[in-house]
Amino acid sequence: MKKAFPVYDICSLSDHQHDDLLISRFAPYLQKHQNLSMAHKHSFYHVVFFTEGGGTHAIDFKTFAVRPYQIYFMVPGQVHSWSFEGPVDGYIINFSASFFQSFLLRPDYLDNLPFFSGNIDDEVINLPHDIHQSVTALFEQLIQESGNINRLGMDMIKALMLQLFILIARQNEHSNPAITPNYNYTLLQSFRKLTDRHFATLRLPKDYAAMLYITPNHLNALCNDMLGIPAGEVIRNRVILEAKRLLVNLDLNITAIADQLNFADNSYFTKFFKKYAGQTPEEFRKQTLTHGNQ
Repeated sequence: MKKAFPVYDICSLSDHQHDDLLISRFAPYLQKHQNLSMAHKHSFYHVVFFTEGGGTHAIDFKTFAVRPYQIYFMVPGQVHSWSFEGPVDGYIINFSASFFQSFLLRPDYLDNLPFFSGNIDDEVINLPHDIHQSVTALFEQLIQESGNINRLGMDMIKALMLQLFILIARQNEHSNPAITPNYNYTLLQSFRKLTDRHFATLRLPKDYAAMLYITPNHLNALCNDMLGIPAGEVIRNRVILEAKRLLVNLDLNITAIADQLNFADNSYFTKFFKKYAGQTPEEFRKQTLTHGNQ
């Protein structure tokens, strides 16, 4: 019998307070949603701050060790699962992509925060000791305000969330001054966004270089300098990631996935996946399902 990996929106979680928002302490949230330990996707932004606990948390098939005063930022569409050891607590915020759109003049504001870029290594942050108290206090205020869902209450929640995001983004800038936004960083982010949008149909660096009004050599040099890999590998990695995300949905057969990713046929897709992922799509699906059921 097939067991598909589900996609959750905020309304499908029984304790949601609002169509665009859910704020909760983590322990009761986990108790209510024990099925969320299995691999699944969200259609919303997902922020988890741990104050207690251990174990592992996997995001887009990369595993991280859970520890106190660690915060995770996840964007819509990412696959994740967790395996905890002992009691776990903290806070959780789920909010929709449109949540801030009526509140901010810049609709892409969140996209420009490093931890909402979709780059996994920027999404998991071990907070420095000197902001533990400030971050915990902001989450406590969010818990309080979440009981007051009227217009001004929602505005206060947005203001507190922005304060939280800016506080953490500043820490990231202090510890990694090299990633302070400049022309090259902005260009790289634009390339990543274009890749997210067009990876299924555009596979060559020259296509993206043309959209960015730079030469393919410039794009390659940029990726090599900032990421340590050429532009073509960035595109291939995005195709492989999407293939993996689709493979955890057992309602889709391999042929349907190959078609969705614009491969000429099933055989070409299988060769491509094996070359860059190190195993066939069927092997990856079996391995992921086995781990998910443990």
